Amino acid sequence: MQLKLVPVNTKKDIPAAMRRTPFADLLEYHNLDRKFETYAEAKLLIGMCMDNRKHLHMPDNFAFIIRSGGANLRYSEFKVSYAIAVGKVGHIALIAHTNCGMVNIVARKQEFIDGLVERAGWTRERAQEHFMNLALMHEIENGIEFVYSEAQRLRKRYPKVKVAPFYYKLDDNRLYCINSI
Repeated sequence: MQLKLVPVNTKKDIPAAMRRTPFADLLEYHNLDRKFETYAEAKLLIGMCMDNRKHLHMPDNFAFIIRSGGANLRYSEFKVSYAIAVGKVGHIALIAHTNCGMVNIVARKQEFIDGLVERAGWTRERAQEHFMNLALMHEIENGIEFVYSEAQRLRKRYPKVKVAPFYYKLDDNRLYCINSI
């Protein structure tokens, strides 16, 4: 299956299945400068990369946010479950982005090891072992494909929860839908 990015420049660009949902609200706040409403509780959970170059334009209390390299929530499932069970959210937005450091992390092996040696005080051997034991668990080959498959995985895990994949382009700071849900 070929995945495509769907730009959202007007309300009409929001896929029909997302309209009147927290996904549409997110797109309107971030891309369309919708005036902020006041929220007493979160309407959705956002899983997004820990990358510091992304900032979502949305009101306070609108969403729980879990930041994890590559928007990979596999190792944050207790937090996801908490947001659903206790936080009462029924929607999860997963956001990948351009130029993600988790894509082809193997190419940054030496930089990773050198950084731990220089900045964390680790021995080279400990840093190498750490990288070799964990890098492949966090490697993402393609951000769009990964976040799409992660959305499918979470839909199976939480069948009553709506999950949608998005893509954040750093060059224009906008959210794009990945296909439509």
